Amino acid sequence: MKKKAWRILLIAILSTMVILAGCTPKSNEQSSGNGEGKSRNTLVISSVREPDTIDVHKTTWVDDSNAHIYDTLLRRDLDGNIIPGLAEKYEISKDGKVWTFYLDKNAKFHSGEPVTAEAVKKSFERFLQHSAIKFLAGPVDKIEADAQKLMVYFTEPFAPFASGLTTVYLAPMDPKSLDEYGDDFGEHPAASGIFKFGERIRGSSITYTKNDDYNWGPSFVDNKGVSDFDKYEFRFITDDDTRVLEFKKGTTQIMTRVPPNYIKDLETTEGVKIDSMYDQGITYLGFNNKKPMFQDKRVRQAIALGIDREPIVEFALEGYAKPLFGPLPQTIPGYSEKVEGEAKQKYTKNVEKAKSLLAESGWKDSNGDGIVEKDGKPFSFEIWLSDEPVMQRIVQILQGQLKDIGIKVNISVQEAAAMAANTPKGLHDAILVGYGWSDPDVLYMLFGKGSSIRMHYESEKLQNLLTKARQTMDNEERMKIYEQAQQFLVEESPWVPLFVRENVTAYRDIDGFKQNPYSQSIIFNDITSK
Repeated sequence: MKKKAWRILLIAILSTMVILAGCTPKSNEQSSGNGEGKSRNTLVISSVREPDTIDVHKTTWVDDSNAHIYDTLLRRDLDGNIIPGLAEKYEISKDGKVWTFYLDKNAKFHSGEPVTAEAVKKSFERFLQHSAIKFLAGPVDKIEADAQKLMVYFTEPFAPFASGLTTVYLAPMDPKSLDEYGDDFGEHPAASGIFKFGERIRGSSITYTKNDDYNWGPSFVDNKGVSDFDKYEFRFITDDDTRVLEFKKGTTQIMTRVPPNYIKDLETTEGVKIDSMYDQGITYLGFNNKKPMFQDKRVRQAIALGIDREPIVEFALEGYAKPLFGPLPQTIPGYSEKVEGEAKQKYTKNVEKAKSLLAESGWKDSNGDGIVEKDGKPFSFEIWLSDEPVMQRIVQILQGQLKDIGIKVNISVQEAAAMAANTPKGLHDAILVGYGWSDPDVLYMLFGKGSSIRMHYESEKLQNLLTKARQTMDNEERMKIYEQAQQFLVEESPWVPLFVRENVTAYRDIDGFKQNPYSQSIIFNDITSK
């Protein structure tokens, strides 16, 4: 088995070297593999997960690899405050139903056209038509555009709108590209960001070029103009060993999502620096609550009681995460220390109590094989997860822990696109996945009526709380409502929160590296070559 594994690894390395010839750490020069030079000034970033599309109205995944061609109307600074972006300022009517934005007159799209209110309106309307997560925009009634003034009218107050506008999902797209390519915009994306689209090689890489017209960088960067590198190449390498090897060789300068088992090694590697931030979200085990086996609250609570988060954090993540019991992490407004304490007390691992709850709901081990049954059917369910090695280590630990309370877990590794397409259809039993968002309205996205496409859990009481929170413009009152919603989720247990992950990035041969913990993104504006 060891020889086979090494043979596979060697093939992967050789393939990567041929297809993705990289730059040396000394010259930062790339070779095409045939001796002809490419760009002398390319920053190479390795990533685990390749986005399905760069069209953020249709994507299932946003990160650094598909976000930086876009600029947002609003931003979050390094302290989490909402600040101007493409919108220089904005106003909210007293009833919270009308939001007015005044756009930066200097900003341009990649086509050279100015960023106008009409262009932003066009993007908003496309988002509402095409996006599977159009609920992010809230109950929009109509949108009006007048030169550089944009007005968005809602049928009811919608407090989370400002948070949504800090994300690229609602970022304006270049109308010229939209008109020219229509549904194929994702193959020719253009917006107003610091990057311009260059080339995509599916299954391998996405390359961007610098935007020579860019001069409207945010207030928290030193360089508000054109980025330093000519090209920015994102390479997608799913194998941890290969990704680390490429980074150590210097063929990549930034490695996102460093595998936990390599962090300590890289910390002591000469020339390598480490930067980390906690995710604005959590990793969780989500049940498909439409499945009969999960419709009894006692069963869901039993599974939560059967899970011990400490070994997951220690062994699967090498300690680079924080165990979590409640719905929100500390990195999201609305986090409640009170709720987290209550959840921890309620769901700290207790095998005997878990077995007792299963027995109360009719699940008992009658034949002594270690698996509980009900009506002659053993308790068995399947967990879907991505091919990320860390997730696979986590699910193996969960599999062993749940076997201790009499439940058999089957593991199914899925492609991201397949999970995105099939979880709304309810084809899964359970899913091991994470969420990321900057606002407690994420609870509405996960459990709101019509939007609970992963866990298919809808409760009238919870719906009323989450809707009320959306409509409450007073922030202090709004957070109190979210505390009630979190307490409800702790009791009902339609999922099992597991941990908030420490997102570790390694970099080398560059200066000025920073990340924004509130947008969960690399700040490319100030990165320069050494």
